[in-house]
Amino acid sequence: MSGDLRLSQITKEYGDFTAVAPLDLTVPQGSFFALLGPSGCGKTTTLRMIAGLEEPTAGTIQLGDTDITWLKAFKRPVNTVFQSYALFPHLTIRENVGFGLRRRKVKDVDAQVTAMLDLVELGHLADRKPAQISGGQQQRVALARALVNQPEVLLLDEPLGALDLKLRRQMQLELKRIQTEVGLTFIHVTHDQEEAMTMADTIAVMNAGRIEQMGSPTELYDLPQTAFVANFLGQSNLVAATVTDTDGDYVVTDMHGHRIRARKERAADNKGRVWFGIRPEKVHVAPAGGEPLGVGSAVTGGVVADVSFVGVSTQYLIRMPWGDEITVFEQNLVGGQRLRPGDEVDLNWDPDHAFLLDSSQDATAGTQLEDA
Repeated sequence: MSGDLRLSQITKEYGDFTAVAPLDLTVPQGSFFALLGPSGCGKTTTLRMIAGLEEPTAGTIQLGDTDITWLKAFKRPVNTVFQSYALFPHLTIRENVGFGLRRRKVKDVDAQVTAMLDLVELGHLADRKPAQISGGQQQRVALARALVNQPEVLLLDEPLGALDLKLRRQMQLELKRIQTEVGLTFIHVTHDQEEAMTMADTIAVMNAGRIEQMGSPTELYDLPQTAFVANFLGQSNLVAATVTDTDGDYVVTDMHGHRIRARKERAADNKGRVWFGIRPEKVHVAPAGGEPLGVGSAVTGGVVADVSFVGVSTQYLIRMPWGDEITVFEQNLVGGQRLRPGDEVDLNWDPDHAFLLDSSQDATAGTQLEDA
C-alpha cells in the first residue's frame, strides 16, 4: 500500500460548522509535507482524517492505488506522533520502542529496536525510564516507537510544541535528518511558521478550513498569493496603491504620489487598486536626502517612529506622510547606521522583490491570530 497520498474533495462538517471545506491535496511519496495554519483552521482535523481517527463527511483518501477512506485506523499503514508523547513510565526506553512489535509478536524485535534507537541516537539510554531523560529525548523515543512499525506515512501533530525554543530548533533539524534517512512520507501539522519552513519540502497554508496557498517554503515566502499568506508566513508591508501603467516587464503603480514598480509575474492583481507588498528585510532605510542604499523604487518623507534591537537585526517602524507605518529589518553590521525615533528617512527597494495582491482582501488577515 505504497505511493502518493491523495485527498480528493475531502470534507469535514460538524452540524452547521465546516471544519474542512472540500479540498484536494497530493502528498508525494517520501516527501516532508507541512500543514501550516492558526488554531481552528482545520489542519489537525485533516490529519485525523488521514489517520482514521475522524470520518470525513465527504471525499476520498487514497494511498497509492488503495482507497483507505473507511479503513479502520489500526489497519492503515500510518502512525502518529502527538505533542504528548504518551510513553509508558514503567517501561524502559527499549521496552517503549518495542512495545507495538511485541504485541504483534514480530520476530527479531531486539534487533529492530536497537537499529531504531541508533537512528534517533538514543542507544546509550536504552535502559533508562522516560522520567530519566529530557523532553527532547522523550520526543525522539516517541518518534522511534512510531517508525519501528515501518509505516508508509508518519503523521506529526505539533510534536515539538512542548519543547523550549532552543531545543525545538535542534529537533527541527533532527527530524529532517531522520526523515531524509528513512525516506518515509512525513506529514507535519504545526502553527509555527519557522518550524514548517525549516523542515518541509512543501507547505500547505490553511485558513478557515481551506488551503490558501501551497508550495515550497521559498515560493510561499517570496511570492505570497493572498494577504493571509503574506502576513502569516513571516511579515509583510502591504500598502494601498493604484495600477497606472506598464513599463516593459513591470507594472507601474501610484503609491500616494510615488511611482513604484513591480514585476508583472509577481502581480496577483494588475488592475485598479491593489495591495503593494514588500518584505521588511527587502527595504533599505537611509537618512532623508542622503545617498540611497540600493537601486530601485524610492519613497520619501518617512519618520522613524520606533526602534527595536532584536539581535541579528534592528527593527524600524517608519511612519509615512499618508499615515501608514512601514516596517524595516536592517541587519546589524559592524559600523552600521543607527537611526533614532524622530529621524527623517527615505526608503527604497528593488522592484523585483515586490508583489501585488487583490485589494478586496483584508490587509490585516493573518496578523492577529492566536497560536495554538
